[in-house]
Amino acid sequence: MNSTPKIDKFYMPAEYSHHKGCVMIWPVRPGSWPNGGSAAKAAFAQIAKAIGESEEVWMLADEQHIHEVEETFASDENIHTLLIETNDAWARDVGPTCVVNGAEVRGVDWAFNAWGGDYDGLYAHWEKDDVAASEICKALQLECYDAHPFVLEGGSIHSDGEGTLIVTEACLLSKGRNPELSKNQIEENLRDYLGAEKIIWLPRGIYNDETNEHVDNVCAFVGPAEVVLAWTDNENDPQYAMSKDCLEVLEKEKDAKGRSFIVHKLPIPKNPVCITEEELQGYEFEDGEDAREVGERLAASYVNFYISNGGIILPQFGDENDKIAVDIMTKLFPTRNIYPIYARAIIVGGGNIHCITQQIPEV
Repeated sequence: MNSTPKIDKFYMPAEYSHHKGCVMIWPVRPGSWPNGGSAAKAAFAQIAKAIGESEEVWMLADEQHIHEVEETFASDENIHTLLIETNDAWARDVGPTCVVNGAEVRGVDWAFNAWGGDYDGLYAHWEKDDVAASEICKALQLECYDAHPFVLEGGSIHSDGEGTLIVTEACLLSKGRNPELSKNQIEENLRDYLGAEKIIWLPRGIYNDETNEHVDNVCAFVGPAEVVLAWTDNENDPQYAMSKDCLEVLEKEKDAKGRSFIVHKLPIPKNPVCITEEELQGYEFEDGEDAREVGERLAASYVNFYISNGGIILPQFGDENDKIAVDIMTKLFPTRNIYPIYARAIIVGGGNIHCITQQIPEV
């Protein structure tokens, strides 16, 4: 399309607005999902079924695995398969970011370079991922804006649907994405393609987040001018200073409507989630792919949830803070069901529930 969403008066809605459905991708990459992805597939299926209770789900797979997906969801009429091949299963980052104008939904196809390209990307080949958004738009019959060569991932942006966007400096200003652009030029792209009026720049994300600290792991809108922020009271945890810096920004800033933010602190797991020897043995890394190590701390955060039409799909880690996260989200979303899902099989791949889902709005 020879235009931009801003020119056409389209904007990115909030995730808590109504959806037509959700896009996911079946996990099969050996370097992300250990032991043939068996545990990851079970978790993905549980998440898809929870989302499918209140909206449609489209599960992408390649020719080798499409029948496996069809068999897995044979009894779920709300879950559909799409034969689209990708390099990995991060639908949030490779799928289209959808924009609306009140009458129509369109997609935005960003350039994708595996979270940093040749500079600090996580795998060497991402060609299939980079065309996934346009292929999804074709399959769902959505018109699509081509934002190439601007590099962006869906996990690096959160919108309130009322003109405010939250991002992190650590991610959007990283040298592996758009090093030739200034901060102001990056903002202009966000305004043009997301209809944003105000960009809130948080300095950091979650400690050791290999996406250069996506915002969807540290802070998310739960309502207009209302957010949850990943938090720890442990001053010896490296996350403490990072979250404190973000809180200071949120306490000073106002949104696009001039409103101050209400910030709800959502604790991170009390005990760090780390790679085990058994898990490490199950990976099969290829040349140019970021390899893991035993004891490596993973970027576990309860903020990485998905808001479906009927529920909150919330990661759990077998930690004492699991229940606290459930209680907080129950109070924040009293009209939606909370689906607590044990997500270790997803976090060992490098992300979590929000990272593997991408909503398709409905107007």
